[in-house]
Amino acid sequence: MNYNVLRYFSVLAQVEHYTVAAARLGISQPSLSSAIHNLENELGGVKLFEKTGRNIRLTDEGKFYQEKVDAALKELHSASLMLRDSKLSAPVVIRMGVVSGTLEGLVAKEIAQYARDNQRIRFHLTESSAESLMDLVRQEKLDMAIVDSTDRDRSLHFRKLNQRDFYVALPEDHPLADSECIDPNSVVHEPQIVFNYNVAKSFKEWTTGAPADEKVICTVDTAQSALDLVAAGVGIAFIPDKCVSSRPGIRFVPLKNWHQALYMCILYDKWLEPPVWDFVEILVKSMREGS
Repeated sequence: MNYNVLRYFSVLAQVEHYTVAAARLGISQPSLSSAIHNLENELGGVKLFEKTGRNIRLTDEGKFYQEKVDAALKELHSASLMLRDSKLSAPVVIRMGVVSGTLEGLVAKEIAQYARDNQRIRFHLTESSAESLMDLVRQEKLDMAIVDSTDRDRSLHFRKLNQRDFYVALPEDHPLADSECIDPNSVVHEPQIVFNYNVAKSFKEWTTGAPADEKVICTVDTAQSALDLVAAGVGIAFIPDKCVSSRPGIRFVPLKNWHQALYMCILYDKWLEPPVWDFVEILVKSMREGS
């Protein structure tokens, strides 16, 4: 049974006039007449209307059918409104990835503000290496990711956000702990805790370019874990500026002339719900202005 035909019948039953009903429905009178004729045939030849001069009126069968059709249309309309309202009020989850050391500061503030301004928004955050995050974006398990390297995969789109400075986290009794800045080559051979593959890779390329020259003692997932190990005397770590804070047993010394770019990574041609896309644009603008 065609929904539009039932709607045509309902309007015609209310006004009992083909010209008026057709105008109200926004269709031609012949189209309305054909639809009602087909409906009567579908019902087994039952006559829903009868002519009275130039006008029409409902038959007894038509009155019975009008009652049932109007009730059904009312239920369908109510169900449609419920589904629409449910969709409009349902939570929208923003699945976002970040490389370690980027959640602190500006990114965290933008997440908090957006969640306050949009009661439907929920965030699901994943902190990992850039490679892992890009794979999750490719698999559509993340809507976006802030990464510290790019990829030649044309399915991914990268927008430069800003750059971050790095410090060397040293035990407080380290000979270089009181230095104003440190040349990376002077510490490249020391035992290191690596919290992010890309940090280590970029550092090796920028310094000696030889992976074997570095003494990676331990690899961890986050900068905070790396700092815990530095405080315990395991080794040194290269830490982004946003992770620098006063911690017992640790000194932070700037790395001389070393920076790392950050990018927003999204999937090409992927449709994002408007609230998700709005957050992407807000975050990109905020991080570029804050650089």
